[in-house]
Amino acid sequence: MTTLFKHSPSLPLLSLLSLHCCSIPSLLSPFIVLLLFSSFHFHPHYPSFPSFSSSPTTPPSTPWISVPLTHNYTSTLLSRWLTSSPCNNSLTTEISLPSTPITLPSPEITTLTFHAIDEEGKLQCLGGDYFETDLSSPSWKSRPPVVDHGNGTYSIYLQVGYGFTGEFNLAITLLFRHYLGLKHSPERFKFRKELRNIPVRFVQSSVVLPNLEICKSDDFLREAWSGRWTRHTESRDCEVDEQGRYRCLGPDFACMQPWCHGSLGSLESNGWVYSAHCSFRIFTQESAWQCLDKKWLFFWGDSNHVDTIRNLLTFVFGVTDTTAVQRLFDRNFTSPNGLWSVRITNVFNGHWNHTRNYLGVDSLDNEEYVQLLKGYFANEDSVPDVAMLNSGLHDGVHFRSLKRFALSAERAANFWVEVMRHVDARGKRRPRIFYRTTIATAGYARDLAFNPHKMEVYNGIMVEKIQKKGLLRDGGVVDQFDMSFPWHYDNRYSDGVHYGRAPAKARWRDGKVGHHYFVDLMLCHVLLNAICNE
Repeated sequence: MTTLFKHSPSLPLLSLLSLHCCSIPSLLSPFIVLLLFSSFHFHPHYPSFPSFSSSPTTPPSTPWISVPLTHNYTSTLLSRWLTSSPCNNSLTTEISLPSTPITLPSPEITTLTFHAIDEEGKLQCLGGDYFETDLSSPSWKSRPPVVDHGNGTYSIYLQVGYGFTGEFNLAITLLFRHYLGLKHSPERFKFRKELRNIPVRFVQSSVVLPNLEICKSDDFLREAWSGRWTRHTESRDCEVDEQGRYRCLGPDFACMQPWCHGSLGSLESNGWVYSAHCSFRIFTQESAWQCLDKKWLFFWGDSNHVDTIRNLLTFVFGVTDTTAVQRLFDRNFTSPNGLWSVRITNVFNGHWNHTRNYLGVDSLDNEEYVQLLKGYFANEDSVPDVAMLNSGLHDGVHFRSLKRFALSAERAANFWVEVMRHVDARGKRRPRIFYRTTIATAGYARDLAFNPHKMEVYNGIMVEKIQKKGLLRDGGVVDQFDMSFPWHYDNRYSDGVHYGRAPAKARWRDGKVGHHYFVDLMLCHVLLNAICNE
């Protein structure tokens, strides 16, 4: 069963899907969107466009693709995972989606719906399969959102922006089946098989998209992103230099608006840049320092924070000595011209002992560690201006069940609520809190205890827990999972669990000399966009 239809731009995705499920509680995941239906049938929905003027020539419009917000994410996921059904022991091996080439209109949102098929050729009656999707061309890379309808059917949402017509490939890989990626030791359950690689031709339609504007503070309140990487130029003969860097474009090579604003060359990405429901400003050294001057940034999370802080200081701030940047540090940094300064604190949460690993949020079991964290918000005249929180990689190894992680995530959220109450009691202004979602682990790590399936679910749980406590009200979410996903299929862009390892002209994990680090460098500028929008 394969159905292809186009959404009405006058209805958001949530509203359109709710036409079929208004009486049934549904889970709308911020990452792989899950919907619970007693029965589900797609019907073509013909657009009824709002009238913006009396002119009959006003072109129809469509929204930018977006995943819906979460609703009772954790409880619905847990109940679905534990659901008993006659097909519980049946595992997916195929899908009903044809592999024939298709032609789609751009920039409209198109939905492809298919059924999972088990090893006996029967249609599945339950969900829980984890599909990796990749939509690519020489100038486009994105992860089309997937909807699990909970009854064995799945939908993929496709959209490319204006100016990106032509030939694409849609790859669909089944990584884990029936929630097996959420097991404590999932490697033996991996499936990791590319089921489809479909040629897709996008042709320009008369539909128009809203302007893609520079991100504002409200844009970071969105709990999940569905962005894309676009390439606007390329130096074909660019090679890694003696410092391990890819300085393919000049530092003055400008972004192509509206996809970004500033110097594209400074990303050292050979033309690639990320955008989502809004686009990002690429900061100069001066503008970055002016934004952060006299601010205090506090980071709590995995060791990807260490790489990001070091890359921020090195590539954006022009700081040459970053030896202080470790899993646990508190340091003031001064600009090269001596005019500006910023304080940065990092507390590793992989373990309460920063030389060890694999505790995650259960690091909060250690009282000395808890007092260390509280001290930064209680024992000084000032408190951090910004707190950047994260957890996931170490939790994936530590927790033996999804339920236990959910309980500890709730406790971690309550801990930060308590910290903020003490800040309020002191009459201080609360820091703006952002949650940086955990990366999509790459290459060999796709099969392990911190695989993308588990990290996506853990991200959803953590975001739900801290968002419901009101902790993100003045901050928001930075979705590094979405940013990293298009590059997670091999180890060219990461070592598997870090996308920001320092450049080096040395043999990398994949056997080649040098590695790409621009995904984390893009994150540095996304964080600056978040912090500098007040």
